[in-house]
Amino acid sequence: MTSHDEHTADSAKLDDLLAKLDEAIEILAKARDFAKPGKVRRVFDSARKVMLQPGGCAAIEARAQAIEAAGVFNGSDWAQPQILVPSLTVHSLQSGASDTVVLEALSELRLLAVAHGRYEHSLISAEQAHHYLTQVLAINLELLFTAPSEVERETQGRLALLTRALFSYLAESIGYEHVIDQLIDEIWRILQQRPIQVDSIKRMITQIAICQANPEIDLGNSGQGADRLVSSLFGATQASREDPGVEVYLERLQAMDSGALQYEATGFARAMHDTGLVSAYHAVLLRHLLEHGDHLLSEALGLSATGRDCLLCYRQLIQALIEQSVFAATPQAVYGLALMLERGILYQPPVAPALWRQIGLPLSAWSQERIRMAYGDEVPPRARLLEGVLCMLGLPLGVGQGNNPTCQSARALSMWAYNDPDYLLQMVAWAARDDEIIMHFEGMPLSSMASLSGVASNLPLDLDPVSLIVVPHLDRIYAEMGRRCIGREGDPHRWVNPEFHGWWAGRGFRINVDVETGQLHDLEKFLRHFYASYHPYYNGNQPLIHPQPAGIAVTDSAARFIGWHAITLLRVNLDPQDVMRAYFFNPNNDSGQDWGDGTKVSTSGCGERFGEASLPFEQFASRLYIFHYDPLEHGELANIPQEQLDRVIGHVYRSWGADRVPAVELQAHTSPG
Repeated sequence: MTSHDEHTADSAKLDDLLAKLDEAIEILAKARDFAKPGKVRRVFDSARKVMLQPGGCAAIEARAQAIEAAGVFNGSDWAQPQILVPSLTVHSLQSGASDTVVLEALSELRLLAVAHGRYEHSLISAEQAHHYLTQVLAINLELLFTAPSEVERETQGRLALLTRALFSYLAESIGYEHVIDQLIDEIWRILQQRPIQVDSIKRMITQIAICQANPEIDLGNSGQGADRLVSSLFGATQASREDPGVEVYLERLQAMDSGALQYEATGFARAMHDTGLVSAYHAVLLRHLLEHGDHLLSEALGLSATGRDCLLCYRQLIQALIEQSVFAATPQAVYGLALMLERGILYQPPVAPALWRQIGLPLSAWSQERIRMAYGDEVPPRARLLEGVLCMLGLPLGVGQGNNPTCQSARALSMWAYNDPDYLLQMVAWAARDDEIIMHFEGMPLSSMASLSGVASNLPLDLDPVSLIVVPHLDRIYAEMGRRCIGREGDPHRWVNPEFHGWWAGRGFRINVDVETGQLHDLEKFLRHFYASYHPYYNGNQPLIHPQPAGIAVTDSAARFIGWHAITLLRVNLDPQDVMRAYFFNPNNDSGQDWGDGTKVSTSGCGERFGEASLPFEQFASRLYIFHYDPLEHGELANIPQEQLDRVIGHVYRSWGADRVPAVELQAHTSPG
């Protein structure tokens, strides 16, 4: 069959599928509202088949207005395109549920029609639609440039081809130049938070470099800000500038004198601390410098006086850590090691011997298999886990929960790395070597192997190496602690959090929601207690000593309630603009979010340290529903000006508390007097 014949056959098949789609749209449009849910499946099935055909996405775009008018988006978030959040498309497009993927794809093609001016939408402008689509493309760039992964093939099957056809069409229609600029901004925003997991970011930077080198892709004047990102991975120094490959680079290092080596060391250190990313060439350099004295090693790690002193005190341990964990395939270990030295935690007596144990730790067959499944065989599983340990100790606020409901476990790992690193190393040893963790709840031992299922229904794979091994155990223990609280009056976090996280979690406990009814309860008293415990102006200017577990009510950009979420309150301070802010750790992978009603979480520019999120104290208090405190230090209820208290309560009533206000409180709050 000739290519002309194939094209004709494809065209005929598309025409046949479009006829069926048009019929399904018409049936849905004519159906009464109560009957639409039963008719929409036929539209989904027909649209899915159409989008898998050449020219299918263009045909859907042409029908976008009719599809929406028929009621495809009725009763879903997609019915209000003005509040859609680009980052959420990652999960819907990778879903194993066919209807979810198709609904998301239909929404993107609808917005493309709006952006092109072919569909004048009452809720979103052409400019807004264009901006939204560039963000979606940037965040999901892997779908544009990479083939489906094994995980996608298993969970999605042919749906993975649909998303790639969709993104190819969107990129051609929107223009690659818009995608690249938006992507660069997004990468820098995420890197400001210094996540431990950066493989996806490195892949995005690689795709930018490929786009820049491809003569068939016209980037125009865009992509100028990518040079620092690309060079940090592929050419941060003179000897690596043309990305020669690690073997050639090692040959060049062997021919260098100490002056040239110092130039290489400072170049890589500057790039690493600037971006949080480490080049494979940097790892090769660090291993080479083990034979060239402490000064060059310190330069390559970019250490201050604190880090240098720590390096000199524990020189033998640092050499062993580099030999066992730093390879071209595990370059982020370099950054983790540098920041761990800068923290000075090796001076805590148990940490150095615990790291020696970690270096020689025999991993169970289950642990090795888990690491291989997630990361492959390029380096031994023990080296991969050691890289993860160094990164977690260096970047305790870079832990993420992945696409999993395990925020409690991620928070615990972060808290231990931040506050009690030798306890974290003990947990890793138990989980990786023994396939079991034993914790105690009110004096009774709980085994992760004897406990029933945890919060997560499946074993997660999208995690850093430490979380990959430890989180399944912690998740089961956390769930078991919750089961031990069944039948008790009140919220189980009162008892679970201090036992699960550590002795420093306050035994005093406040919640502003009635557990049985879900209604707000004693909100004003709750807020006065919170101010008295944490606000420097009302607690005798007492800084927060230990990180404290807390619970927030997460809302979307329209301030609608999404769910309860575990965070860590780290400190309360004045920011550079003299605004009192709460700084906290959010384990949800990206802390910069819009929670609606003017509440936008900041991750940089307001005095945040790497990995911290922050909000003005009032806004933070308005999203808080649980906190712990020391019952011996709570002091008097804060005498907060009523006007300030009313502002916080107003935020609650306009967001997650809108449907939770008891009738009496609502009347009092809205009464004229």
